[in-house]
Amino acid sequence: MTVLHLVVPDGVDDPARPSGGNTYDRRLCTGLAALGWEVREYEVHRENRCGEAVFTTSAVSEVLARLPSGGCVLVDGLVASDQAEAVRAEADRLRLVVLVHLPLGLAEADGAGADVRAREAAALRRVDAVVTTSRWTRRWLLDTYGLDPSRVTVAVPGVDPAPAVAGDPCGRHLLCVGAVIPAKGHDVLVEALARVTGTGWVCTCVGSLERDPGFVEWLRTRAVELGVADQVQFTGALSGTALDAAYARADLLVTASRGETYGMAVTEALAHGVPVLATRVGGLPEAVGRAPGGRRPGILVPPDDPGALAGALEQWLGDPGLRAHLRAAAEGRRATLPTWAATSADVAQVLAGVAG
Repeated sequence: MTVLHLVVPDGVDDPARPSGGNTYDRRLCTGLAALGWEVREYEVHRENRCGEAVFTTSAVSEVLARLPSGGCVLVDGLVASDQAEAVRAEADRLRLVVLVHLPLGLAEADGAGADVRAREAAALRRVDAVVTTSRWTRRWLLDTYGLDPSRVTVAVPGVDPAPAVAGDPCGRHLLCVGAVIPAKGHDVLVEALARVTGTGWVCTCVGSLERDPGFVEWLRTRAVELGVADQVQFTGALSGTALDAAYARADLLVTASRGETYGMAVTEALAHGVPVLATRVGGLPEAVGRAPGGRRPGILVPPDDPGALAGALEQWLGDPGLRAHLRAAAEGRRATLPTWAATSADVAQVLAGVAG
């Protein structure tokens, strides 16, 4: 049995902080074990620096230094991508693979962003292999950091099979899944909903309210000002059966994200046969995909455009033919979604090549 040392961020199992990356790490751990790997897990703990929880070089170095020479190590990119010094120190001793959910340099546009990108590029160039969770992320890394294409592999997130949703004939139950933070575009969503005529719709926003309390408070106030507070519900983070129930009640998943490398909420909705209205950014079009025959199971709109989002919502709510078309496409796409077993097999192939 081959041993894999899996290095993950602290809080990977914290129900108050659900994320696609945490879900991916946990499902991968289970999937690799089912394939015969002995998975040994290590958490790297963040430290408080100027009021911000960050991974430090010393914390990352301490964990990597404990691992046996020649060991096959898979490190979450949240931990490793900004730690070029720690990676360089152990690269000759360990067989390192970095799992990149979200390139850290992607979110950095100011002066400090150049430093982050330089460190991330140095770290990723030094490891034996890189795994990304979407084709879009792979292209971004190759174009931005000039990585060797032969060392960068895609393993898209899997999805669990789910019962198909019958759906309300009027399509009025809207669902948004994601932490309530500016990057997810809830402000754009609320502005768009206020422009939708009629009052029959309801929108349930599922996601953590703890990451940016100030933004959440502003958003609630804005919903009141726009007259939609009674139709928009913020549930906080949900998981397990509670999250499944939210998908089961939904007619349309709506995401106004300003950037996504993939979009696991999209494929989870499609697994229930729920169509998607999403922004045309990053890996979201890839996650939406197409049903056999080429039909897209949703609508894509530009980001940061409340008017475009409102127009698409009006189309959905006002056109029974469109709803039927998109629901049929979602049912077709549902049958083509990747499984977690396939995801684990893709990563296992990379790890086997590195382990030798």
